[in-house]
Amino acid sequence: MREAAAIQSTARGQVSTQVGVLFSPTAHLPLLNDGIPMYSVLETAVGHVVGALETTTDATGVTFHRTPATARARMADDYFDLMSAVPSGVRLEALTDTSVFEFDVELTRDLLPDTTSPGSTFDLVVDGVLQEPVRATENLVIVDPVTLETQFHPAGPTTLRFELGEGAADRRVEIWFPASSMLKLLDVRIAAGTSLRPAPVGAPLWVHHGSSISQCSQADRPTETWPAMVARETGRSLLNLGIGGHCQLDQFMARTVRDLPASAISLELGTNVVNFDTMRERTFASAFHGFLDTVRDGHPNTPIAIVTPVICPVAEQQPGPTLFDANYQMRTIERPAELAAGALSLTRVRELLVREVDIRIKEGDTNLSVIDGLALFGADDVKDMTDGLHPNAAGYRRMAGRFLALAGGLDGPLG
Repeated sequence: MREAAAIQSTARGQVSTQVGVLFSPTAHLPLLNDGIPMYSVLETAVGHVVGALETTTDATGVTFHRTPATARARMADDYFDLMSAVPSGVRLEALTDTSVFEFDVELTRDLLPDTTSPGSTFDLVVDGVLQEPVRATENLVIVDPVTLETQFHPAGPTTLRFELGEGAADRRVEIWFPASSMLKLLDVRIAAGTSLRPAPVGAPLWVHHGSSISQCSQADRPTETWPAMVARETGRSLLNLGIGGHCQLDQFMARTVRDLPASAISLELGTNVVNFDTMRERTFASAFHGFLDTVRDGHPNTPIAIVTPVICPVAEQQPGPTLFDANYQMRTIERPAELAAGALSLTRVRELLVREVDIRIKEGDTNLSVIDGLALFGADDVKDMTDGLHPNAAGYRRMAGRFLALAGGLDGPLG
């Protein structure tokens, strides 16, 4: 069954709501410093959020998801749910005459031991101009990837304030949610006597699916994930379906992409397959074609770019899985030779993706192309990796600068 109802409403700049336990936003009218009362516009604001597939509502607030509910129910995986609820690329887009927004939020971030969080960052864009970021504290989940010991450090809800400056005229406002933390939106308030209305819809939709390399939790701010930077440069409306740890050629994601009104599609594939050692050559090639066949059922002529894996030095020649060592850097596991037949390294994944794309092009799919992940982020960029797998903020900015040229520039299919 297709998840078309939720998906098509997203394309119109709306987010579908999966009704749960209803809750009441802040009922009183908090006062600004200058004495102007505020009022809640939560329900209206949720309707103006883009970049998510759907929402869930419970007794305290609203969570935005980038995976379909059927997949989350069937997976029954807490980490999958967490990554789905990290709103990378999700933002409020609206017209308003208010001078200030207030957001009540609760954020949850996972960290490695002996690391600290700089806070979760929100970005404000007013009439196309990026403003100073706003940062918030989070609940912290400290997970030792070696021992799996977990510690929870609660912070509770927090209130954020976004100053737009004085002015009675309508302004187009974007508020980008963090790419690093799960978000629950508790309330949204604007100044009494002002309103929040839909922003004009017209930018072509770019749908991108990938791994944590596309979710970009290490970016300094949500507008500096590499997909967000490319989308802002090209004037596209971004739907970032980069799900940390869960880019596995799943059919539920293929069906999701199939049913979206995308004008361009890119798929960053292969890294998580090696990370978790989930496929061999035989299954990977077949799963790739099955994924593309499903997407092509809804997009027979839409340009699709296949992005091969960026560098991960320990897995270039050695098959996965990849694990953390005692210093929280990536390592692989030696395996007996008799178990190595058909196992996938990143080098082999790139070769297979190029080979299978070439087969499809020869079959007549001329709107399919490959972007070399090593050209996007390769051997000369290893200094800008956090753990031997993920680029840091500078690395993501460099990827953004390269991606469009590798995809054919502004005149290319993704431009």
